[in-house]
Amino acid sequence: MSTTYPSDLTDAEWAHVQRYLPPVSTRGRPRTHPLRRVLDVIFYVLRIGCAWRYLPTNFPLWQTMFYHFRRFRLTGRWHLLYTAVHRAERVRVGRHPDPSAAIMDSQSVMTVEESARIRGYDAHKCVKGRSVTPWSTPWASPSPAMSPLPMSTIPSASASSWAGSRASSRV
Repeated sequence: MSTTYPSDLTDAEWAHVQRYLPPVSTRGRPRTHPLRRVLDVIFYVLRIGCAWRYLPTNFPLWQTMFYHFRRFRLTGRWHLLYTAVHRAERVRVGRHPDPSAAIMDSQSVMTVEESARIRGYDAHKCVKGRSVTPWSTPWASPSPAMSPLPMSTIPSASASSWAGSRASSRV
């Protein structure tokens, strides 16, 4: 168990994370693995992306580590820990702890039953929802900055010049 990995917690990170973890209980069986080791294993799995069953042999049993991860997730400690680390990182880089904007990068957005009259179906993605374009949404209507150039500023192209360019590109 002396092998260290880049995903292991440093002493400073452990000091920050430790206050969000459950205290040692005086009831029941004592822990066989320290929580720092449990978090090192969880961060290893998240960083490497391997399945729990494929943990290296120098880690404790995967069932034990998955049990602790599942307990953290179900009790809300994992979300609490993530939120605390996220806020601390935003403060560290000089930003407000709470983000004020979000970016949604999707062509279709799931809709709710109350908006049934504006719901569609995207057959290619098999998604019931609404296609989000600046022209189909009332909250993102086209502004003058989004309008195309006036037709007078576009040079006119005759059909003969287009046909000539197509013919020369085939040669």
